[in-house]
Formats: sequence, C-alpha cells, structure tokens
Amino acid sequence: MPASTGKLEGMNFCNLLTIQRQFLPTPLLKFVGYQDPLSDLLLMSTMPDLTELTEDQLFVLPFLEYVSREVQLDHAAIQAIVQHCQLVHFEKGAPILDIGSDSKYVYFIVKGECISFFTDYNGKKTTWFFHFNSPDSLVKNLFAVDYKSFLSKESSTISIDALSDTTAIRFSREDVHLLTNSSSILEKWIRIVNERAFIMIYDRLSTLLTLSASDRYRKFLREEPHLLNMFSNYYIASYLSVAPQSLSRIRKNI
Repeated sequence: MPASTGKLEGMNFCNLLTIQRQFLPTPLLKFVGYQDPLSDLLLMSTMPDLTELTEDQLFVLPFLEYVSREVQLDHAAIQAIVQHCQLVHFEKGAPILDIGSDSKYVYFIVKGECISFFTDYNGKKTTWFFHFNSPDSLVKNLFAVDYKSFLSKESSTISIDALSDTTAIRFSREDVHLLTNSSSILEKWIRIVNERAFIMIYDRLSTLLTLSASDRYRKFLREEPHLLNMFSNYYIASYLSVAPQSLSRIRKNI
C-alpha cells in the first residue's frame, strides 16, 4: 500500500473492516473474531477509533488489535503508539539479536516464525521461546526480546533468529519509556504484559529445573501441542532440553 498523508476520514464500518482484513494476517483475523457482519460490529464496538490513521500507519493495526483486548485505547494512546514504532522485516535465517549485544529493541511479531535460544560454554543451544503470531500465541510468543538486557542495558545472554521470512513491529527502549510515561492507559497495559511475562518466565524455569524429561514432554503436550506442527523435532527437543534421540524414545514410551 503506497504511503500517504491523507487520513481515513469519513470511512464507515465496512470500509474500515475491509482495510483491516486486507492488512491483518489470516490467523490474526480469526483470532480477533472476523467471522460475519454481526461479529464484525460487535468487535468494532470495543475497538478504538482508527479513522485518524494515515495509510502509511496501517502497519500498526495488528498491535492495536492486540492491545485493545486488554484496555480501551483513546486517540492520544493510538497516536503515541504510531509515532514510536517501526515496521521491520527479516529474511529467513537472519539474526534478530546476537548474544553479547544490547537488546535495545522489543519486536512484536506480525508474521513469520523465530526462536530465542541460549548457547552454553560447549556451544550447545537450548531454545528458550518460540515466537509467532497465531490464535495460539501468548505473550512469550508474540514478543521477541532479551528482557533482562532490554531493562538493564547489559549484554544479551540469548540470541534470536528468524526461522522464516518475518515481519515485526519494533519498539526501542526509548519508545517503550515514552509510551509508559505518555499515557496511563499504556502504562496499565505494559504492567499487564510484564506480569504475564514474569509468570511465563517463572513457569519456563520451573519446568526445566524441576521436571523430568518425560514430564516436560507431557506438560508440553498439554499446553503447547500446536508447536509440533510449526517447528521441527530438532527445535522441539532443544525446547525440552533433551537430545533428539531422547525425544524419540520419550514419544514411544508415552
């Protein structure tokens, strides 16, 4: 869609929904409830007014959709968001974050698949999180960042790679600081996301440190079976912190 400074003024629900359908990835359309005209209207009743967006700002729609599930965005919050983010693209295999660098950006995944992973002193890689945007996505999947480095400005201890061509909305450390301070609505939303991220990180550590390999796999099947259809056995085994051969044996015994 070509860049334009013209606003989407005078647009009715149908016009705006058509634009949203064209821009949002299919899995996200299903997630936010685009099914029929009635559900469209019900959804729009809780959506922010997007008619002030210019055409070159439409890339932010997936993020606005996500935030709107938790808080009611006002005009000031929407404008703050569109002014403090950037659409970025990564080719398959491209590094998004290298270990030892400053994780000064947080990425909201729009489409594509990525992984974040640790590398130990022997070069062994352990997948930390999978990153993607689908109806099954949680906070840990939607946002790709070394959060410790992002907050502390210390060197990153994880790497993030694109497993496929990836599109993301990027926020810098300064962007997040400005958004937090510019809007009480966004401050509330960021607090909600931080709380969820903390719980998921705690759960991830607890799983790796306290459960046997077989129990880790059983928990994985209960909570994240969709990952089996999205990522290779190699990455699944790494996520469970087992060798691929061990994962095969565990599967045969369950």
